[in-house]
Amino acid sequence: MDERKRESIVAYLRRRMAEFEIEPEDIAASIAADQEQLRAARYRDAIGNTWDGKGDAPQWVIQATSAGQSLEHFAIGGTTAQEPVKRNSVDWRNDPFAGTKLATIKPERLGAG
Repeated sequence: MDERKRESIVAYLRRRMAEFEIEPEDIAASIAADQEQLRAARYRDAIGNTWDGKGDAPQWVIQATSAGQSLEHFAIGGTTAQEPVKRNSVDWRNDPFAGTKLATIKPERLGAG
């Protein structure tokens, strides 16, 4: 990311934080809470949803077990927390067709579907 774009994003974030009266400490506390929740997680799905196994099961667990999946399938192995699932992302900045009509045509209209 170029420096000008970075500075623009930082300025935007600072304005929005001021607008909602969010302090940097609030962000740090939120990140720490998220990390603690990940460390406490006993179950994780492929998308990254987690559950510590306490209290009512979240909707993703209920749906998966109702569909026949075992709860052990989602168990996080070992005693240490694993890294959250990282999704592969596509870098569209180098897409030669971005913004063209070709980028908006559905594959089934091209005869591929």
